[in-house]
Amino acid sequence: MYDCIIVGAGPAGGTAAYHLAKKGRSVLILEKESLPRYKPCGGGVSPSVAQWFDFDFSPAISTKADSLRFTWELGDPVEAKIDTKEPVWMVRRDIFDHFLIQQAQNQGAELRDKTEVTGIEFKTDAWQVTTATGIVTGRYLIAADGAKGPMAKWLGFKDRKRRLAGALEAEIPAIVEKKTTIHFEFGLVKNGYIWNFPKTDCYSIGVGTFMGGEPQDFKKILDEYAKSFNLDIKTSKQYGHPLCIWDGNQKLHTQNAVLAGEAACVVDPFTAEGIRPSIFSAVLAAGFIHDALSGDINALENYTNAINEQWGNDMAWAQKLAGAFYRFPGIGYRVGVKRPSGAQIMGKILCGELRYDDVVGRALKRLIPGFG
Repeated sequence: MYDCIIVGAGPAGGTAAYHLAKKGRSVLILEKESLPRYKPCGGGVSPSVAQWFDFDFSPAISTKADSLRFTWELGDPVEAKIDTKEPVWMVRRDIFDHFLIQQAQNQGAELRDKTEVTGIEFKTDAWQVTTATGIVTGRYLIAADGAKGPMAKWLGFKDRKRRLAGALEAEIPAIVEKKTTIHFEFGLVKNGYIWNFPKTDCYSIGVGTFMGGEPQDFKKILDEYAKSFNLDIKTSKQYGHPLCIWDGNQKLHTQNAVLAGEAACVVDPFTAEGIRPSIFSAVLAAGFIHDALSGDINALENYTNAINEQWGNDMAWAQKLAGAFYRFPGIGYRVGVKRPSGAQIMGKILCGELRYDDVVGRALKRLIPGFG
């Protein structure tokens, strides 16, 4: 019997496995795909995640970006070099996720990829996890199987508090001239934005809406945007995928199990950043499951409380900002993005050097007359 079975080998699963194995716990990671595997994602990672690990991420980073370029309907550009301690990491998820798993394996964690979980059942004092190749048992379970995974539902989380957002993404091979510049486009898409993240030899271009609203032709929008870079998205496969946006504090634990990563709906409501919050949730999950294995009967409840306090409280501010900005994006662009400090603030948020509660109150006063 394993101390902990982790379902999903994304950033949350790899992180939780690494930290639990490092504490001497027996860990099994189950992943339905064969690693390394492609994952549609812009691949922007806050360098602040390094604080939670004791190894060098350099082998997993494609390039680093220290400049942001914003446009409104492909015009009215704002470009700035961000004044942060470390540039934003640009990663390919197949490499980055597998690298994390390999670090966990180095600590003793066991990986079974190409192994889909088909059912779970709690018996006596352990979880029985059924896979296509047989049954495995673990004292604790971490559901880190992403936005579309079935684990949360199987664990009884039928109505998670979340806002399901949509995104369409393509990775287009190209000669990347400015490898250090991240591009954001507002105006072409309602209730969201378009991104273009440089990699060593390609661009990750995507469009997402984070506030709901009427359907939009993502393919047409993405095609128009790509042409502004002389790129043809038709030459690359496009991937549509859901995002589990944070929509308020909620319970994330049940009998000997917790949700982590996108399964815990931790995606930033304003930027749609998902990798850093997924890693953060997994660091906490590993710590509290270690406490539970050591006999702390309140450990899993403490996990829920820690996520809600340390992440959720700041995301409440991100929600307020998203609600105002995406409702009035033209005003937001003019009074937020175009302010001399706008790009610097965004850069510091992306790099994990600023929290929303440090800046959002002032931003909302500019966006909404009479706020506060």
